[in-house]
Amino acid sequence: MGGRIKRIGPISKPLYAIGDIHGQLAELHRILELIETDGGADAPIVFLGDYTDRGPDSRGVLDVLVDGQARGRNWTFLKGNHDRMFEWFMQEPLRDDPYLMVELYWLHQRLGGDTTMASYGIDASGSRRKKDVHTEAMAVIPQTHVDFLRGLKLSHQTDTLFFVHAGVRPRIALERQIEEDLLWIRREFHNYAAPHPKLIVHGHTPIDRATHYGNRVNLDTGAGYGKPLTAAVFEDAASWTLTASGRVPLMPK
Repeated sequence: MGGRIKRIGPISKPLYAIGDIHGQLAELHRILELIETDGGADAPIVFLGDYTDRGPDSRGVLDVLVDGQARGRNWTFLKGNHDRMFEWFMQEPLRDDPYLMVELYWLHQRLGGDTTMASYGIDASGSRRKKDVHTEAMAVIPQTHVDFLRGLKLSHQTDTLFFVHAGVRPRIALERQIEEDLLWIRREFHNYAAPHPKLIVHGHTPIDRATHYGNRVNLDTGAGYGKPLTAAVFEDAASWTLTASGRVPLMPK
């Protein structure tokens, strides 16, 4: 006797994630095309933060993301530490991030805020005073970009996945994580090999290629330093990175 095959248990839809973009507009367009080819125009995407700094066109990147948000794209935007530094700089008065080393500030070349300002036509070279750069930025940078930065989420989760910019503090419940760790943590998170309550998908720390460590997946492949941007797709318990030739399995080390 014939009949339909009954599926047991939920079948999840693909969910995509994009690592740190850092002002690389051409790479962002390339990755969005890969995702659309794999999952269609309405594919759900989680952006892991750090949209600006270091790369040449931070303004162009924010234009694309703000436009997608305005058009109701199925996109979720998380906040990175660089996004918070930009957001805080655009406050009145400007606000520096106390997490930074004493010698550093957002406009420093190591952090790349100077290149973000340059993408808006603002000179943030070391010969200028921060107050003058700030005044110019307040007059030039679109309010839609500032509002976008202010509205970014700290995390996003499904039944099995927890998306965040930097990581989580081990042995602390996900709902009790603090902003400082979600945006900045490295060593304590990276050195922890036991399972977390969910698989953590993050960026923040550049590596040569997307890597699945068993309890976490790092998708920051160094776009801020001119290397290719990476996107991954998660479906049920499996994950892949996306390439021009299709999906490549992303297996635990």
